[in-house]
Amino acid sequence: MAESEFLTLHELVKKARQKLNHDDWDYLVGGAETETTVKRNRLALDSIAFRPRVLRDVSLIDTGARFLGSPVRLPVLLAPVGGLENFTQEAGVAAAKAAEEFGVPQMLSSVCEPGLEAVAQAAPGANRMFQLYVHGDAGWVDAMAERAIAAGCRAFCLTVDTALYSRRERDLAKRNIRRDSVPGREFQRQLDWNDVARLKRKFAIPLILKGIATAEDATLALEHGVDVIYVSNHGGRQLDHGRGAMDVLPEIVAAAGGRVPIIVDGGFNRGTDIVKAIAAGADMVALGRMQCVGLAAAGQAGLVRLLELLEQEVLNCLGLLGVASLDKLDRTYLHPAPPVDAGRTLGAFPLLTLDEQSFY
Repeated sequence: MAESEFLTLHELVKKARQKLNHDDWDYLVGGAETETTVKRNRLALDSIAFRPRVLRDVSLIDTGARFLGSPVRLPVLLAPVGGLENFTQEAGVAAAKAAEEFGVPQMLSSVCEPGLEAVAQAAPGANRMFQLYVHGDAGWVDAMAERAIAAGCRAFCLTVDTALYSRRERDLAKRNIRRDSVPGREFQRQLDWNDVARLKRKFAIPLILKGIATAEDATLALEHGVDVIYVSNHGGRQLDHGRGAMDVLPEIVAAAGGRVPIIVDGGFNRGTDIVKAIAAGADMVALGRMQCVGLAAAGQAGLVRLLELLEQEVLNCLGLLGVASLDKLDRTYLHPAPPVDAGRTLGAFPLLTLDEQSFY
């Protein structure tokens, strides 16, 4: 039973490392070129301390939230991850079933097996969304949107920070080449705001843009009627020397002004990370690497257990902050502070003794 085997998140990480080969582990923890953006994601979170309040009634604590009109057990989204089949045989099906079992949304990647319809059939009750890498013309994109609607997806997401595929040197140095010749990749380079406007005109399904990293682009997204802004630097796997996600979040929150929900990802590994994001103005925190950790450790059961542990950490953090529900959080509970770790992919797990460096 995953509940008795894993009492801490770092035990799940350890099990995932033991079960993954070197190539898949490096793919999980690595990023682009110098991996500076990866490190800054963690540093941005570690550079925030809490300001707790006391003598507040926290006898009943609610860790739930709402997203796009639906209740969620935790303000967590399973981020779109391509290649989940590298971490568990059931790939996107295992993630969808875990999301359905626990009660959080899943955003399925268009480059995740076994594909949209198969995942929808396997987990018909899941709160699902679909993310698209554009590998075709406008007609191809429209057909993908129609498939997402037919499969019961509650939102359609365009990833907008992958005009070029990054240089991931952990993989390149070992000649572990992934997605080197994806047909139609040139269409992602051509994607622009006209495509966003066309999708909004043609389809009623809520539209999400993933990869927004500046207030200027958040403002443009609002002007084009985008329904959800997804703040992301692709987990540090695209542009090197970018800002940490939590450094970016405040200006996006200010630009959005509460008009649309905001999702954020990038280095979020612990319950305290989730609380920091919500206090800073995010509505949902998306999990990429940690989703892979849970699946690699013990498949669907491992991912459900990871979500349970995150829920316990969030509940504990809220209680000790003197807050009985997430909607009571705001920036007054946060304070800048020097980080105590150098900023590693797995720096949130100091009790972990694994070497997370590349195995050349």
